[in-house]
Amino acid sequence: MSRIGETSEEKSGITASSQAADLNRQKRMKIIYITYLITALEITWMFLQFSITPYLAKRLGFDTLWFGYLQTTVGVIQLLGGPMFGRFADLFGARAALSLSSVATVVFFLLLSVADSPAMLFIHKLPAVFMHILPGAQMVVADLSEPDKRADALSKLGLCFGVGMIAGSTLGGTLNKHYGETFAACFAAAGSAVSLVLVLKFIPKSTKAQAPRNNTDSDNKSRSIFNLGEITRLMKFPGVTMTFLVKIVSGLPSGVFQVMFSVIAMNFFKLQPEQNGYLMAYFGIVQMVIQGGVIGRLTARYSESSLLLLSIAVASLVGLAQAFMLNVFQFCFIVVPMMFSLSVFNVITDSMLTKSVPSSDTGTMLGLCASVQSLLRTVGPTIGGFLYENYGVSSFGLIQFVVNIAVFVFLLRRGFNKDAGRKE
Repeated sequence: MSRIGETSEEKSGITASSQAADLNRQKRMKIIYITYLITALEITWMFLQFSITPYLAKRLGFDTLWFGYLQTTVGVIQLLGGPMFGRFADLFGARAALSLSSVATVVFFLLLSVADSPAMLFIHKLPAVFMHILPGAQMVVADLSEPDKRADALSKLGLCFGVGMIAGSTLGGTLNKHYGETFAACFAAAGSAVSLVLVLKFIPKSTKAQAPRNNTDSDNKSRSIFNLGEITRLMKFPGVTMTFLVKIVSGLPSGVFQVMFSVIAMNFFKLQPEQNGYLMAYFGIVQMVIQGGVIGRLTARYSESSLLLLSIAVASLVGLAQAFMLNVFQFCFIVVPMMFSLSVFNVITDSMLTKSVPSSDTGTMLGLCASVQSLLRTVGPTIGGFLYENYGVSSFGLIQFVVNIAVFVFLLRRGFNKDAGRKE
C-alpha cells in the first residue's frame, strides 16, 4: 500500500511538473507572438519612412551624392548605437530596450514631420541611435525559444518584416501621394506610440533564463553599457570571428545595392512614389513566403553551415543576373532568389552567433549583428554613389558575383561545412 501511495504521488508530481512546463511554454509563446506583432508594426512605420525620405530629399535639393551622405549618417549613428543597445537590453531587460526603441521612433517621425530644410533632414536621423527594434525582438525570441528551434523562430521575424514591408510601402506611397509627407510622418509617429503601449503592457521586464548577477563592485563595473571590453570579448568565443567576417564581407555587395536601391528605383527604373511602394510590397510578399514557409523546413532538414554555403552561392548567381538586368520587369524575377539568399544568410548567421555565446549575452551579440548592417549602410552609400556615377547599375551585380564566389570557395577550402557540422 505504501508503495502504491508513493507511486501515485510520483505520478501526481510528474503531472504537475508537466502542466507547469506546458503553462510556461504557453506563456513564452504568447510573449513571442506579441513580439512578432510589435515587430510587424515597427517595420511598417520604417518602410513608410522609406516612401517619404527619398522624395522629400529630392524636393529639398539633394542629389545622389548628398543623399548618400544622408544614408551614411544613419549608418554611422546606428553603427555606434547597435552594440550599446544590445548591451542595454542584456542589462536592463527586454521591456526597457523595446520601450527605448519605440520612444526614439516616435521622436524620429515627429522630427521628420517638421523637416523643411536639408539640416533638419539630417537632424531628424539622430534618434536612430536608439532605434533597434529588430535586434530587440530577436533577443526576446532567442531567449524564449529552444536552441534547436531558434533559426525557425528567428525566421518568423522575417515574416513580420515582410508584412511590415508590404503594409509600410503601400501605406507610405498612398499617404504621401494623397496627403503629403507631413501627414504620413505624423501617422507613423502615432503608430509607434501604439507599439510603445503594447511593449509596456505585454513584454516582461526580462526574458533571460539566468538569475540576476550579484551586485559586487567588479560586477557593477562589468555592467556598464559603455564597457567595450565586455562587448568585444564575445569575439573570443569559438567560431564567432569567422562568422562575423563572412557576414561582413559576403553581405557588403548586397548591402550596397540595398542602400542605393531608392536611387536606382527613381533614376534607373524611373518609378514614381506609388510604384515604388508597390515594388517594395512585392519584396515583402516574397520575403513572407520564404521566411514563413521555406526557412523553417530547410533548417529542420539541413545543417546551418550547409544553408549558409547555399545562401552565399545563390547570392553570387543573383549578382550575375543583376549585372545584366535592363528594366524593372527583369528585376522582379531576380527578386525571388535575391530575397531567398538574403533571408537565409541573415537568419542562419544570427542563429549561429547567438548559439556561440551564453544566453546572458544574446542581446549584445544581436546588437553586434545589427552593427554589421549599420556598417554596410555606413560605407555603402559612399561606395554605391561612386559605382553608380562611374560604372552604372551593372557594377553592383558584378562585384556581388565576384565577392560571393570568393567567399564560397574560401569556406569550402577551409572545410567550413565539415567542421561546423561536427559542432552542431
